[in-house]
Amino acid sequence: MSSKKTIAIIGAGFAGTALAKALEKQLPDDYKIALLSKDNFITYNPLLAEVVGASIPPAHAVAPVRQIVKKSYFYMVDVTDIDYENRIIYYLGEGSGEIHYEHLVFACGTRAATSLVPGMQNHALPLKTLGDALFLRNRIMVRLEQAELQPDPELRKWLTSFIVIGGGFSGVEVAGEMQDLLRSSLRYYHNLNPEDCKVTLLHSRDCLLQELPESLGKLAQLRMSGDGIDVRTNTRVKRITDRGVILAPGANNEDDTEQTISAGTVINTIGTQPNPLITATPFDKEKGRLCTNPDMSVKSAVNVWALGDCAAILNTNSNRTCDPTAQFADRQGKALAKNIAARVTGQPTKPFGFTPLGALSTIGHNKAVAEVLHMKFSGLIGFLMWRAVYLIKIPTMARKARLFLEWNWDLFFSQDIVYLRFARSSREKPIRKAETSN
Repeated sequence: MSSKKTIAIIGAGFAGTALAKALEKQLPDDYKIALLSKDNFITYNPLLAEVVGASIPPAHAVAPVRQIVKKSYFYMVDVTDIDYENRIIYYLGEGSGEIHYEHLVFACGTRAATSLVPGMQNHALPLKTLGDALFLRNRIMVRLEQAELQPDPELRKWLTSFIVIGGGFSGVEVAGEMQDLLRSSLRYYHNLNPEDCKVTLLHSRDCLLQELPESLGKLAQLRMSGDGIDVRTNTRVKRITDRGVILAPGANNEDDTEQTISAGTVINTIGTQPNPLITATPFDKEKGRLCTNPDMSVKSAVNVWALGDCAAILNTNSNRTCDPTAQFADRQGKALAKNIAARVTGQPTKPFGFTPLGALSTIGHNKAVAEVLHMKFSGLIGFLMWRAVYLIKIPTMARKARLFLEWNWDLFFSQDIVYLRFARSSREKPIRKAETSN
């Protein structure tokens, strides 16, 4: 057994992998890094919408953790318990096991909220993981196939109606991708009326993409409406049913009564909830996120740190809590690596501070809106910039090349409309030869 002291990192998302990669270059030789996660890949969430829209294969939205970190020890396990007094992590993998740590880092992110609105858990599809994206892509395909066989025109319209709840990055991007997929697929479905295939985007505020300047949010709404998407702002969902959504009385309801929008599929892109591992910790929390000191050490804890979406970290550049975005997670990882290296060598740590470089969002086929270094971009230029940013983020030249080729293929050819049925071959019981009597 190794006698090296262990820095244990729970979570292999943007924050955890950035931290591990940076720590590998800074720790003394008597330390090692253990990176723990239930998945052996990192998910590039902005690419999930493209998986839904069949613009890229699922494998292009993820990257293996082992190709990102070099010297760290990776464990694909499920953390079940933590003994903070004796500094032991208990896990389940290929059997049960434990890891003794010197420093512990929480980087386990958040999960999709499924109970913000009555009926959401039972009738709305989340979009948070690669599995969610694959399921939603299949749902679109199977709805088109069902509608093609449906003789009732009203039921056909219901089957090909889709509602996206939330006008943030995820909601806007998936609505645009779904509209593109529907539009390119209809040529193969002879019984479907293009006017019946409808994507509705519901947003509770008065402007889409609140993280971007208002002018870009309004431009996104104008362009998406021009592409046939029914964008409704100042609209709150009161309840979700198996037939669609019921809207609360509000700004868009002239008679101040409830309205119903029928749809065969409802997608939820709003809200997150804490990882159960974070909920179970004895430390102070702010809206479900671990409270940290300015250097990202967890308050009232010894040798425990937190970063990414699961941590409420003060950004000293703005004097506000950091936004739960990949841009912050990546910088927090690099900054925390320096602080942990400083702590183990007896040096002072530093508070975290970062000024975001900007934000980008696709709004449909070959279109995007972006603000980079206080400059605004839209249309094809914004779209190419969006793709360039994420092409840079994808690790290894091989994965960059595959994604680049796939994107260029998508410029000239329509999306794949295959329904990816994950059916296994059945295991037939052996047939016993019948006994015959003499």
